[in-house]
Amino acid sequence: MAPYLETVKSFADVPITDAGIDTVAFLEASDGLVGLFDLLGSAAFSVVQADLRGNITKVRTRYLATPEKSATLEKLVENEKDEKKRTATEGLLWLLRGLSFTCQALQNAQGNKSEELAAAFTKSYEGTLKKFHNFVVKGIFSVAMKACPYRADFYAKLAADPTGGPPASQEKLNEELDKWLAALSKIVNDMEAFYVKGNWAKGL
Repeated sequence: MAPYLETVKSFADVPITDAGIDTVAFLEASDGLVGLFDLLGSAAFSVVQADLRGNITKVRTRYLATPEKSATLEKLVENEKDEKKRTATEGLLWLLRGLSFTCQALQNAQGNKSEELAAAFTKSYEGTLKKFHNFVVKGIFSVAMKACPYRADFYAKLAADPTGGPPASQEKLNEELDKWLAALSKIVNDMEAFYVKGNWAKGL
């Protein structure tokens, strides 16, 4: 198994029941995704990480304040609807957008083995986050995209064993990464549909 993906909670292990997506497991897996940006090795991605972390904190704070009403993401959003400020609902919305951007970028990279990361991330940004950003933020992301490492270097870091053991095989790495991304994609799609159906983004 890919060592980095072995050290974090996989989105494939986030329980999904009739009640919805498990909040605690989802946040734990999201923490792991934030750490993935460290492997990209550029300070330019610090703004992306800070945004993701800030939104994770908003959702986690709400969960800790009302755990009995926030066991799933869906319940958390539904039970915040009467609050004056729906901080967690907005935070989750932006977190999902950031997760979608990252997921699609890596799926692009997985789907086209000859494509460099800068191209994969740029294509994803244009299809996900760009429409929500102002001129300044677009500029920050443009710099980050250009700072993507070479594909081979990133995949080597993803496969490397931090304890000094042999790296994961490319085949095993691809298998684990594809599983991780497929589960993340399902969660993002389910929650985006939930937001649309309930019009939860209204007024945010």
